[in-house]
Amino acid sequence: MNAAAATHATPARVILISAVAALGGFLFGYDTAVINGAVDAVRGNFALDAAQIGIAVSCALLGSAIGAWYAGWLADRFGRVRTMQVAAVLLAVSALGAGLAHSVWALIPWRLIAGIGVGVASVIAPAYIAEVSPAHVRGRLGSLQQLAIVLGIFVALAADAVLAGAAGSAAAPFWLGLAAWRWMFIVAAIPAVIYGTLVLAVPESPRYLVARGESGLAGDVLRQVLGVSDNDELHIKLRDIEASLRAEHRPRLRDLRGPRGLLPVVWIGIALSVFQQFVGINVIFYYSSTLWHSVGFSEADSFKITVATSITNVLVTLVAISLVDRIGRKPLLGIGSAGMTLTLGVMAWCFAHASGSGTAVSLPSPYGTIALVAANVYVVFFGVSWGPVVWVLLGEMFPNRIRAIGLAVAAAAQWLANFLITATFPYLAEISLTFAYGLYALFAALSLIFVISAARETKGVELEAMTN
Repeated sequence: MNAAAATHATPARVILISAVAALGGFLFGYDTAVINGAVDAVRGNFALDAAQIGIAVSCALLGSAIGAWYAGWLADRFGRVRTMQVAAVLLAVSALGAGLAHSVWALIPWRLIAGIGVGVASVIAPAYIAEVSPAHVRGRLGSLQQLAIVLGIFVALAADAVLAGAAGSAAAPFWLGLAAWRWMFIVAAIPAVIYGTLVLAVPESPRYLVARGESGLAGDVLRQVLGVSDNDELHIKLRDIEASLRAEHRPRLRDLRGPRGLLPVVWIGIALSVFQQFVGINVIFYYSSTLWHSVGFSEADSFKITVATSITNVLVTLVAISLVDRIGRKPLLGIGSAGMTLTLGVMAWCFAHASGSGTAVSLPSPYGTIALVAANVYVVFFGVSWGPVVWVLLGEMFPNRIRAIGLAVAAAAQWLANFLITATFPYLAEISLTFAYGLYALFAALSLIFVISAARETKGVELEAMTN
């Protein structure tokens, strides 16, 4: 885009449609975090051991890897908007199925389906937002994805706390005789239906339309999202898109290969995704209620602590949105890695003073308080950096010709990494929480080395200028 275009005010319409697309992130956050409040009740209801509850919690993440893997193909074949609608349907249906499951083996398939919907949404939302956003605000609009995710996490945890409080506990009967933990899953159908309805009103991506040979429609969308009234400027933008897609064919995995294996940009995307999960963030959001309960807090106080942590996550994500287009992507990642290394190290040190094991851990004063503060400061560093910035980078760092498939591969790697961390935490916790958090601290330190040596800065760069 030329300099004149860069001076345009951001049209309200592009903000609105980006916000609607980011609702997929809300469902992502809600459907993955809702299990937090249900873990103990599900474990008790179905008499599960550590390995079984680890699978019950993390199975949705395997589905997410599958959804992320095929999301790029769906988006390129059927369009970004239709793919978002598919995600909404999967999430709505799975919410009802999980809530009514009669055994853990009935729960797991529904959670897998929910994961597929989450995986599709996790890929399509950042890609769509990047493709409709003006370059000068693309980072902030792309950060709406992470803001929606953390809002979804907050609403899920708050809903868990309200339902458990109203029923007396997560395992107690509630409406229609169903246990409160079942309603934690069922109410997820409400935001899924809202998302699917609102998506009907958003326009298709101009880049997808150009790839389909529908430049006229693409021009109409660009007028809406860029606020361009000058025809010459519009034609220049369309030519830029056409030039970047001129050799377009349906992206395949082989398109990600270069002379020496995978293209460097693909490896960077995979590494960003893996490090985002290997620092252990989702241990906080999937198991925190159980963790704080195990070290001496009541169930009610554990829910309150978890909700407070999620509020912290929302607030620092707002800070990240204000900084990502000012400071840039790479500096924020570096700050986050350094802070997470320190705070995870403090948590490992605190749990070295614990007595007991598994779900019967006791932390003497003042180590319980220090661990709680360190956990929340850790969330601050993650929320202002690796949480939103990775999704911004994944949405914009790939060249146009491989964006959808490249993002799908990176997101699938992210979900697999998430699965590994989530499935193994109950087992690691029974061995040693010091070892678990020490391991996450090590990965945070390695992520800092990666940022310094390999991460790319994409601040202010047009999508058409992205290279391999």
